[in-house]
Amino acid sequence: MVDKEVKANVNPLEQFILLAKGTRGAAIISLVNQVLETRDIYVFGELLQLPNIQELEKNDGAPYWRLLNIFAYGRYSDYKANRNSLPELSSAQTVKLRHLTIVSLASESKYIPYSVLLQELEISNVRELEDLIIEAIYADVIHGKLDQQNSQLEVEYAIGRDIKAENVNSIVSVLGEWCSSCETVLHGIEKQIQRSNNYRDIKATQKTKFDSELENLKAAIKATGSQDLEENTRYDSAQGNPFLNYSQKTQRNQTSTRGIKGKFFASRR
Repeated sequence: MVDKEVKANVNPLEQFILLAKGTRGAAIISLVNQVLETRDIYVFGELLQLPNIQELEKNDGAPYWRLLNIFAYGRYSDYKANRNSLPELSSAQTVKLRHLTIVSLASESKYIPYSVLLQELEISNVRELEDLIIEAIYADVIHGKLDQQNSQLEVEYAIGRDIKAENVNSIVSVLGEWCSSCETVLHGIEKQIQRSNNYRDIKATQKTKFDSELENLKAAIKATGSQDLEENTRYDSAQGNPFLNYSQKTQRNQTSTRGIKGKFFASRR
């Protein structure tokens, strides 16, 4: 586990950069070949910036300078188109350049048809193509899966490639547009948040007002009930009971009424 972590933190290109700084002539060409064959190296920009590597363009090492640029920025089809003026690729270099070509295609589309891959990589059969894709996945160059039913590669992730100096401005422009879009979206989100906060405050104010009115109503009902109770309370000196409520008063009134009616009917008889 520790060995894997140490390996992940080491840039394999660094040792070649250190060697290249003090190398000239045939030795620098040999170094370029080693870099192009080393499995874990898929970016070459730092190497291309070294003065003694750039000197190759002006001497007998020009073919290797062009080959290194193809590995940095180009595709397998670029190599095939200029094959007569470039060094012969080893089997390891061929595999790597094909992997880099898949990366470039993945940057253009998430789904890459087998037909496009077969043409770009100049591979004659699907079995060989799928083996190459599986190698690229195990090399951690891309992440994806083979969709054999639809005859395509579905890409989930791909490494980044070197960027040409002349493409930097266009990339900056794209990033600027993306930042502008993000700001627009952020502004819209902020407005939605403000609208939600305002709605929450309105609802809180309405609830406070409702609770206050409810308490006032309860107090009014309680006060009215107490007043009715006082009005229906009477002092009854005849019965020796100092308090007489409304129900007792009603009962006595009914009794008195029956007594009066009884006397009325008795006098008529």
